[in-house]
Formats: sequence, C-alpha cells, structure tokens
Amino acid sequence: MRRLDLAAVLAACLLPFAAHAFCGFYVSSAGADLFNDATMVVLTRDGTRTVLSMQNNYRGPTEDFALVIPVPVVLKKDMVKTLPKNVFERVDALASPRLVEYYEPGDCGPPPPMPPSMPMRSGSVELAKRNLGVTIEAKFEVGEYEILILSAKEALGLEVWLKENKYRIPAQAAPLLAPYVQNNWKFFVAKVNAKKVTFQDGQAVLSPLRFHYDAEKFELPVRLGLVNSAGTQDLIVHVISKHRYELANRPNVLVPTNLELTPAAQPEFGAFYAALIERTFAKSPTAAITEFAWKGAMPPPTTMVSSGIYGVTCDPCPPPHPVDNPLTRLLGADVLPGIQTDEDVAKFAREATLTRLHLRYGKDDAKDDLVLRITDPVVGGVPDKQTPGAGPDNRFQGRYIVRKPFDKSRCWSGRFGGGAMMGGGPVGPPPGSMPITAGAPSNMTKPGKLTAAFESYLRADVADLGIKAPARAVDPKTPAPKK
Repeated sequence: MRRLDLAAVLAACLLPFAAHAFCGFYVSSAGADLFNDATMVVLTRDGTRTVLSMQNNYRGPTEDFALVIPVPVVLKKDMVKTLPKNVFERVDALASPRLVEYYEPGDCGPPPPMPPSMPMRSGSVELAKRNLGVTIEAKFEVGEYEILILSAKEALGLEVWLKENKYRIPAQAAPLLAPYVQNNWKFFVAKVNAKKVTFQDGQAVLSPLRFHYDAEKFELPVRLGLVNSAGTQDLIVHVISKHRYELANRPNVLVPTNLELTPAAQPEFGAFYAALIERTFAKSPTAAITEFAWKGAMPPPTTMVSSGIYGVTCDPCPPPHPVDNPLTRLLGADVLPGIQTDEDVAKFAREATLTRLHLRYGKDDAKDDLVLRITDPVVGGVPDKQTPGAGPDNRFQGRYIVRKPFDKSRCWSGRFGGGAMMGGGPVGPPPGSMPITAGAPSNMTKPGKLTAAFESYLRADVADLGIKAPARAVDPKTPAPKK
C-alpha cells in the first residue's frame, strides 16, 4: 500500500493522481501516522448543532488545491473559520493509545524535598456563465480560502460546473454526487488564494478549517470519498460531546486493552499497536473500533490512586480535562446553543466526553454515510477494570503494560517532572516503596514492521480476539501479570 501526501475526507475527491479517500480532509498526526493513508476529523456536537473541524495537510501547487464537501444547509461566512495548525496534533495525542511500564517494588528511601512551585504554561473564483442548474448560495473568503456554497438541480450539471470552473475532481463523479443532490444538500467548495498562503520549504501550508450547521441527524458523509482510493484507508473520528457516541449503521467494538506485553514491545509499540488494530479489523472488518472515551470532569489523578469519585484508577491518565476550555472553544464550543460566557465554555469542557472511533475502508466499502448515535458510558483500560464494561461515566482508553525489575535510579525521577507520563503530568510513587510508573502515548514510537511474531510480544492472552500468548519459562525477577 503506497503512502500519499494528500489525505481526503467527505466529498468529491480532488487531484485524481494523488488523493486519499474521504475528500476534503487532509491530516497527518501522531496516532494517525500509525496507519497507512489515515485521515482524521473532529466533530463537536450538542443538541442539533454540529461543528466539523478538518486539517488541511496539502502539499502541492496552490492552483491544484480544491475542496468539495456536502453539507445539509447553506453556510454563511460567520459559520466558517480557520484554526491554529497544532489543534489536531493535540487532540490526536489526547486520545492515542498509551504504554505504561511498571517496576517491581523496592526500597526507594525517603523522597527529596519538593522545590518551590512554578507557574504552569498552560484560514478569485472564476464563474461559468453557462446554466447547468448550479446556484451560488454564498461566496466569501476565510483566511487563505475562497469559499463558495453551491446548490444543484442535477448531479451531472454540478460535475460539469465544477470542471468548467477548474475544480479538479475525478471523472464520472455525478453518480456519487447524485444522492446528495436528490436530498437537497448543499456543497462547500473551496479554492486557495495563493497571495495569502504561507509557504514552508517551497510548499503551501494551509490552515485547518472549521464550520458548523444545524441538523437533526448526526452524520458524516463519506460515500463520495473513496472514488480515488488506491486501496485500504483508515478514518479516525473524534467526537466531543456530553455523551459517548458510536455508529448506528455499523458494528461497534472496543479495542483490546489492559494487555500485558513483554519488554521487547516497548521500543516497537507503534508497530505493535498497528498490528493489534489489523487483527481487530480482521475479526470485525466493517466495525467501528472505539479507542478512547473519556469524560473531562475528574480531579487530577495520581498514580494507582482512586479518583475518589467513581472508584476508578487510571495509570497512565489523560489530563484531568481531556478537552480543556481553550481547546474546546477552538473546536466549536463557542458556537454551541446556550454558550454565551467563558464559564459556559468551561462547564461544557468539564462535562464533555472525547470519543475516538477508528474505521477502515476498502475501495467499495463506503455504501452509506456514517450515522452517529448516543450510547452508554464505558469503563476500561484502567488498572481496576481489566475487562471493559459499563460504568457511571466514560473512562476508557487503549492501555498496554510492560513490567520490569526494580530500578532504584527511577525511584523519584518523576517527582519533579523527570520521566513524567505524557498526557498525565508528573507522576511520583504512591505511598510505600513502589518506583514511579511512566506512560507514553502512541506517538512516542514510529510505526513500522514488528521484528518478531505478534504473539511473541504477549504475556497474556487476548481473549477478545482469541489470540493465545506463548508459553514462557518463569523469570523469578519479573512479576507475573495480573489475572
């Protein structure tokens, strides 16, 4: 499978010689980099309001860039904006799978004194005169983008109009456009104003785009996105809402979590996790895999100590509020119904659940758009919930464990931030003599091929997938995995 630089989500694909599936979205991120041709999108939802954010990681001539996305309503200029370029990296790191290493208990001695506290650091269209049944409902500029909102009477007329106005779409796009035209959807169309583009190493660097609309049905249109697919494509959808979401028109499974691994898995964790997802899709090819679901309202946790609210520990832990106030505002909280003040944004962030869904498509798999629905809370991927199950609030993540012998040099290295767990802040040992536990998200290792058989990295069976761990000689220096 070849890796391409143009990732596309959602609409009539562009650049037929170099495009991923799901036209409209271009992203390269830490978690997504574990998979070939991966695309990522963030949806913020409250009531009937949907805010859709997408990263444009396009690398090519600015005159060749075009974006066509079906939307259910006419968008106005104040409904579209550009975002800082690091927003998607932040979201991806929050919900990425995490590896945690434990050390045998030993005598660490008394802790050194605490140092004084320090303050936290906390984006001109040429129009054809020919009548093809296409109406320009709105026209405006946002950042470096020239945007049109189109309606159409016929799919063939829309295809011809786009081509005559120099939008590079694939041949025979009309059958893919037809369902949206028949349902009276509009089309968000964008080109780039080269005079407003930032260049880096001779390539255009485009700002992420965000727009919002109201619709009773919560769905993500993907049927048009596979027209230029060169093979298998991964789609990673993050949903920020007061509830956990799953798909209503696909099977849903949880990623296997709390797996005990050998130390050999640590330097190859990216490749191991990619192989785990591969096997999960092999068992459930059409499923949406939930990789993360976490509610923000939780005080800062400490290693292996209960939160005191739900009796659930987390090690490693996401931040106390996976989507904090500034991030939530950037991704759409500022335009949700009932949001007027900074305290309203903060309240939404405290109550929000960040859900991460992972899907995989072949060229002919996207027969329907994705329909999302609210589902029950889930707990898993935490130390005291070995088997995922229902809970009062969402506390689920992909968590993978390596156990090592006692190492005195690590006893207090995390107390002042050294050896701190990514996403969870500095971690010190709990009362007693247990050295620190350090965790790292998936982006700490690059994807690649495993150097040994997948099963050889397991110290316990993966019951969800029916995979048996190999029998091993007992090492007296290595603690046994929990049952």
